[in-house]
Amino acid sequence: MTSPCTPCYPLAMPAPVLPLMEAAALLPPRGALIGLDLGTKTIGVAASDPDRRLAAAVETIKRTNFTADAARLLQLAAERGAVGIVLGLPINMDGSEGPRAQSTRAFARNLAARTALPIALWDERLSTAAVERELISVDMSRKRRADVIDQHAAVFILQGALDRLARG
Repeated sequence: MTSPCTPCYPLAMPAPVLPLMEAAALLPPRGALIGLDLGTKTIGVAASDPDRRLAAAVETIKRTNFTADAARLLQLAAERGAVGIVLGLPINMDGSEGPRAQSTRAFARNLAARTALPIALWDERLSTAAVERELISVDMSRKRRADVIDQHAAVFILQGALDRLARG
């Protein structure tokens, strides 16, 4: 059985939501991954190549409602033949989880109910700050930074996860 949100993925069983290295055991040896930087107003989306070596920016989704947001994310995953999703988890600097992390976990659980793709949570501490510094260092205008920062944060998150997966 399929859902309109997941034209290519059966929903016999909800996807697992796990830390990255636990989710790695559920991933096939090859296949693209989708990386997400979840914000309150936007979702930055990145995708890897099938060999999982390099992350690239895809788009920034302006959040409207969960159903529409999930449909777009899963459409992007299907278009790229993704075998899993990496979702940045905003952990506090002291390692604790605050309201943003709880909100991200809730989003992951709700998304998991709509797809069979494993969802891996990856520590995203300082990802947006690191990306902002990088974009400033290349003298990108404030307007242009605002347009791409979420995509670049998703790339930063996904590339970190790809590098960790490559180390085993």
